[in-house]
Amino acid sequence: MKKIICIVLVFTAIKLHAQDKKWTLLECVNYALENNISIKQSELDLHLADIAKKDAIGNFLPTLNANASLGSNTGANVNPATNQFENSTFESANGSISSGINIFNGLANWKTLQRTKLNQIASQYSLDKMKDDTSLFVANSFLQILANREQLRVLRAQNAVTKENIKNTQELVDAGVLPRGDLLEIQATDATQEQQIINAENALIISKIGLAQTLQLKDYLNFDIVDEDYGLIGADILDKTPFEIAEKAKEEVNDVRIAQANLDIAQKDLEISRSNYSPSLSGFVQYSTRWASTQTNPFTGEDIAFIDQLYIFDGTSIGLQLSVPIFNGFSVRNNVERSKVAIERQKYQLEQTQLDLESTVYQAYNDAKNSKKAYEAALKTEEARRLAFEYAKERYDVGLSNAFDFNQSRTAYENSQSDVVRTKYDYIFRLKILEFYFGLPITDLN
Repeated sequence: MKKIICIVLVFTAIKLHAQDKKWTLLECVNYALENNISIKQSELDLHLADIAKKDAIGNFLPTLNANASLGSNTGANVNPATNQFENSTFESANGSISSGINIFNGLANWKTLQRTKLNQIASQYSLDKMKDDTSLFVANSFLQILANREQLRVLRAQNAVTKENIKNTQELVDAGVLPRGDLLEIQATDATQEQQIINAENALIISKIGLAQTLQLKDYLNFDIVDEDYGLIGADILDKTPFEIAEKAKEEVNDVRIAQANLDIAQKDLEISRSNYSPSLSGFVQYSTRWASTQTNPFTGEDIAFIDQLYIFDGTSIGLQLSVPIFNGFSVRNNVERSKVAIERQKYQLEQTQLDLESTVYQAYNDAKNSKKAYEAALKTEEARRLAFEYAKERYDVGLSNAFDFNQSRTAYENSQSDVVRTKYDYIFRLKILEFYFGLPITDLN
């Protein structure tokens, strides 16, 4: 009984610990990189590229095959031992072992091996890109949770002030200083704020569930991130020019690397296609033997033993085979032309990728600059609204203003607080995007 109680307590403690677990951004990103389904699929593509390389290496090795057959023959058939027709029933068997090797085929095997190496590189770049995209998505989801959480804090703090105003207004209404309409106005504001709090709580829950599902966590209802009030990250990246960031991005971002690797593969495909113009030379060696049940010694008339027949009727062949392409319906030439077209297409794709990256970086830079201005403007607006609200409150407290004007001022102040939260985290994410293009880690929010 005591043992059962101990086991129950241990599992309860483990469950509580799991529920108390709060994830950092670095933990979220690392977990996503290990468990995301899209990344796992890209890893399978890389594995296939590795297998293709092994196939290419195998093309350099000789082949080795063995064959054997056993049959019963009735009527007129060729005796495999004598190579003569016999109108009788007999059993026969034959076996062989052969080996062949490609000696020359226009260096197609060597070029194919080089292509598989390029394909490995391209697959690795694709995997890295998938990891980068996943990291950005996780970072954005993480910041969205932070924004929703801070927005909820703001709403709750605002509602706390409203409830205090209700209490004070109730006293003034009871004393006959203020009309009952003022109390009803503030109570209506309280109800609206409570509804906003419920919506904010739902938004926070949904953002948590979204990130947990991205991480492939099963217990996403208990998922939570660290409860830390992040300030603004450093904005040193804005000291760089868009040109500097774009040039650095061409070295760091995998989109350009993938496009360049695909161009290299297309050029190698052209070399492989041209190799089909060349003659091919291969070598072969084969050993074979045979047996027949009706085979007899011509001198003694006795049946020749099975083992003896294998030695008597065996043979070896060795030789070279040359194949020279003369005419093949223009298939080789057409494949070469297709490869040339593919090269031009990949050149355009590389150029377009570089242009798109430059455009994206410049747009991201402008977005970051504008989000900074928006955040700074939101801070100024919040301060101005705060002063206006304090002034309106003072007038309302002494009866120089009505509840409607007071609530208008408070609503404007509350909206300005929400704008600060929204613009703050939008600014942070814009900066992280620029840092990503510059090759800096996105997991640091300090």
